Amino acid sequence: MSDGNIETRRLVTRLVVAVVAMFAFGFALVPLYDVMCKALGINGKTSGSAYQGDGQVVDQSRQVKIQFVANNNIDMVWEFHPEQEELVVHPGAVNQMLFVARNPTGKPMTAQAIPSIAPSVAATYFHKTECFCFTQQVLQPGERIEMPVRFIVDRDLPKDVRHLTLAYTLFDITARKPPVASNDR
Repeated sequence: MSDGNIETRRLVTRLVVAVVAMFAFGFALVPLYDVMCKALGINGKTSGSAYQGDGQVVDQSRQVKIQFVANNNIDMVWEFHPEQEELVVHPGAVNQMLFVARNPTGKPMTAQAIPSIAPSVAATYFHKTECFCFTQQVLQPGERIEMPVRFIVDRDLPKDVRHLTLAYTLFDITARKPPVASNDR
């Protein structure tokens, strides 16, 4: 074999190894992201389904301040905000906050809200019993809705955590899930 053929094979081998490594890295991104978020204390994920736990005894001796934040993804044009910016709650008590959304466009749109909790250590102690984030929201042109989130801050929340932030980012998913005209609203 000539030196040119050997160099070509080495190059092809390196390129194949690089492609396999990139493919493997792509599969490893989600677990790596979760590990980094946990290690750095960012992007506290909440459960994607309703909390089904037993009723908790309310801890009247303790208060936790919950701050509510509403953001729109860059492509989302809806007006979106919480009814109040914060609540002071007792761990174990059932609480509710309303978020308001309005579609200012001239066309029906579908949206999905993605929640996060900060600090992330508190995410496992924040239980949603009802949330607009569990389902996609369809709004007709000019329509406004109030969307509740009902939640319980677990009594086992670490004592040093006295302030939580519940943030929602609203995404326009109309292209992926076209809205169906609704006559029942």
